[in-house]
Amino acid sequence: MVTVEFAASLRRHVECAPQNVAAGSLRVVLEAALAAAPELRHYVLDDQNNIRKHVAVFVNKTMVLDRQNLTQALASGDRVLVIQALTGG
Repeated sequence: MVTVEFAASLRRHVECAPQNVAAGSLRVVLEAALAAAPELRHYVLDDQNNIRKHVAVFVNKTMVLDRQNLTQALASGDRVLVIQALTGG
């Protein structure tokens, strides 16, 4: 199983506990996790099902740079963290 966690900045909009979903591509894993909280979908994915620019996704502490393909294969034991990418100064 792959663990998917949504950061507090996203959970303030829609409560969603960490999800344990079947391994597969990053897209499949995100889709499965978002099924538990469909209201979060529009915060995370745009209308082309790409990761939104204001969202950062990490797989095992490494940021995902390709926001469109999401074909990276994930294995059991992997961890995905979805956060709101914030900037400021």
